[in-house]
Amino acid sequence: MSKRGWLLFAAMAVIWGIPYLLIKVALEGMTAPFIVFARTAIGAAVLLPVAMKRDLVRPALRHWRFIALFAALEIAGPWLLLGDAEQHMTSSLAGLLIAAVPFFVAIIMWRLGDKDAVSGTSLAGLFIGLAGVIAIVGLNVGEVNVWRMLEVVVVAFCYAVAPTLVLRRLEGVPPLAVITLSLTGVALLYIPIAAFSLPAHMPKANAAAAAVALGLVCTAAAFLLFFGLIAEVGPAKSSMITFVNPAVAVAGGVVFLGESLKAGVIVGFPLVMIGLVLSTLSKKGAPADAAEAEAVGPAQAPAAPVAGLAEPAAG
Repeated sequence: MSKRGWLLFAAMAVIWGIPYLLIKVALEGMTAPFIVFARTAIGAAVLLPVAMKRDLVRPALRHWRFIALFAALEIAGPWLLLGDAEQHMTSSLAGLLIAAVPFFVAIIMWRLGDKDAVSGTSLAGLFIGLAGVIAIVGLNVGEVNVWRMLEVVVVAFCYAVAPTLVLRRLEGVPPLAVITLSLTGVALLYIPIAAFSLPAHMPKANAAAAAVALGLVCTAAAFLLFFGLIAEVGPAKSSMITFVNPAVAVAGGVVFLGESLKAGVIVGFPLVMIGLVLSTLSKKGAPADAAEAEAVGPAQAPAAPVAGLAEPAAG
C-alpha cells in the first residue's frame, strides 16, 4: 500500500470509528431526530454541489425508488435508532455491536446464493463473531436495557441489507450520486420531525460541535476520502477498515468519555475481532467478496459496485 493509501486508511479508520462518540456528545444537547437532520443536512450541503458539478444527480434520479429504499435502510432508520439507543448505553458498546454487520452480510450473501460466503474459515469466523455479539448482549443485560441493545443490532442488520440493495438494484449508478441523493432526501424528510423535536435550550458548544463534526467530517468528508481510498488501494483493502473501526469506537469511549469496560465488552470484543478477520477471508485467505459488500461506504466503480456502507459507516 502506498504512503497516500496508508494515510487515507488511517484517516478512515478514525473517522468511521468516532461517530458513536460524537453522537453520545451531541445527545447532551440535542434530540436524536434533530441530530439525524443536522448530520444529513450538513452532509448534503457539502456533497450536493460536488455531485451536481460532475453532472451525477440528474441521471441517478431515474433510480429514485431504490435510492429512497437505500436511504431508509442506511440512514433514515438506522441513524435514528442509533441515537435513541445511545441515550441508554455507552458509545463503545454501540460501536462494538455495530461490528455485527459483516456477520449479517455473510448470512445474507449465503441466502442469496453465494455459498462461499459462509464456508470453511469464514463459517468459523461467523460463529465466533456471533458468539461475541451474544456475549456482549447477554453479559450487559441488567446494566443496559436489552431492547436498546437490540436497536443497535437492528441497525447493524440494516447496514448489511442496504449495500446488497446497491449491488442488486443500483449497480452502475455513481456512488457519490447515491449517497448525495440519500442524504438530501433524508434531510428533507426530517425537517418537520426535527421541527417538533428542537432542543429545549440552546445546545452547549461541545454538543453543537459534535453535530457539525458528524455531518462535515464523519459524513461528507468521510465519503469523499473513502472513494479516494478505494481508487488508491482497491475495494478489498479498503474494506479492511472494518477491523479497525470497532477498536477506535471502544478506545474513543474509554479515553474521551471515561466509559468503563463492562464484562460484555471485555469478553465479546476479542471474539468479535477474531470473527471479523475470519469471516471476511476467502478460501485463499484474501478478503471475501462479502467483505467488499459491507465495509462502510457505497460503491466506487462499475467493476466493484459496492464497498458497503456500515458506518458509518457511520453510526
